[in-house]
Amino acid sequence: MITWPVRLQEVRADGVEIVLRGLTRHDRARWLEMREENVDWLRPWEATVPTGPEAPIGFTRLRRLLDRAAGEGRVLPFVIEADGLLVGQMQLFDIVWGSRWTASAGYWLDHRATGRGLAAWSLAMLIDHALHDVGLHRVEVAIRPENTASLAVARRLELPDEGFRAGLVHVDGAWHDHVEFAITDQQLGAERLVDRLRRPNPPSA
Repeated sequence: MITWPVRLQEVRADGVEIVLRGLTRHDRARWLEMREENVDWLRPWEATVPTGPEAPIGFTRLRRLLDRAAGEGRVLPFVIEADGLLVGQMQLFDIVWGSRWTASAGYWLDHRATGRGLAAWSLAMLIDHALHDVGLHRVEVAIRPENTASLAVARRLELPDEGFRAGLVHVDGAWHDHVEFAITDQQLGAERLVDRLRRPNPPSA
């Protein structure tokens, strides 16, 4: 079941330390800087609502909302840290128990942190935690067909491709199609996705 706060950590063969942890008040300046500098970079990929732009949520309120949602078992709202520097966010959301035990994963990175494999490692760490530690049965990742970088991440992790879903999410002011990837605890078995990334000569992304 969900425990919060929790800290996940991996050190790659190249020495880069990747940490997933909760947002803290000390992250305020860096987080606000990233959001301001990445507005145009993130606009084509971030979800919106059909009724129009929502009022911005202040940093302190956002942090409290995320911690409350995590405490209630509805979301795991991690930030991504690489070698001690905050570089993005990685979330497990839409957590459903009952007869499904499933959730969705999503993330964003500072444009200056892309091309280093951080998204693949962070997503692997999140899914490993969700399936092995939290005990979920299934994790889904929906990606716009135009988002070639994120498609490469899913394929690098060898996530099963479940196909095209029309008008799945409202993004950047309109409904957009997505390709859905998903993996279950049975498919993963005792393996961890980070082990796939540690293989000699893994597929690049």
